[in-house]
Amino acid sequence: MRKAGKNITKARQAVEQRSYTLQDAVPLLQKVKYAKFDETVELTLRLGVDPKHADQMVRGTVVLPHGLGKSKKVLVIASGEKTKEAENAGADFAGGEDMVEKITKENWTDFDALIATPDMMKSVGRLGKILGPKGLMPNPKTGTVTFDVAKAVQEVKAGKVEFRTDKTALVHVPVGKISFPPQKLVENATTVITSVVKAKPAVAKGKYIKGCTLSSSMGPGISLDTAAIEAASKA
Repeated sequence: MRKAGKNITKARQAVEQRSYTLQDAVPLLQKVKYAKFDETVELTLRLGVDPKHADQMVRGTVVLPHGLGKSKKVLVIASGEKTKEAENAGADFAGGEDMVEKITKENWTDFDALIATPDMMKSVGRLGKILGPKGLMPNPKTGTVTFDVAKAVQEVKAGKVEFRTDKTALVHVPVGKISFPPQKLVENATTVITSVVKAKPAVAKGKYIKGCTLSSSMGPGISLDTAAIEAASKA
């Protein structure tokens, strides 16, 4: 088993074995930072649901009030005037069958989000094997299959993120960069938690948020007080 490096060991030692409030966890995470790059801060929630059942799958999108600290590269696959509309809204790439062909022939995925109009989904659907494993397949439930491409592009550019439970009932969501002012990270994280709480399936019983951790790309995980964050999200 590989031994942990001295930097991460020191960072972990600075985190007490207890639950923190978001207001205390964010400054602590920034204090123990040792990486030389601007790390992404991520929120991980362990939910009391069974993802094996479709009616207990938790999924949704949320626009972070302070964005993610970087602009996502957006591809729009549309037809006619919708292509021009996408470009005017700030899409990095826009096209129709030509883009489908580029992805098919070149295995091209140099973008962070894909938005498609409903009439193009028959063609986009053939890209499942390429886009699916990378989480790039557009979906009506996340607002990425729509005729309102301008709004969709603007939301993604503004910091729209998707959340969904994995096979182990965990939800991983980026909430910004470690260089953000603490309050902005707190507000982004609170917005995500509020959205996940609102997405609670009606059939889910018992404790919904069983655990919550805040971490950075290279830093330690900091356990959050689940009772406090649930109360704050409902306030």
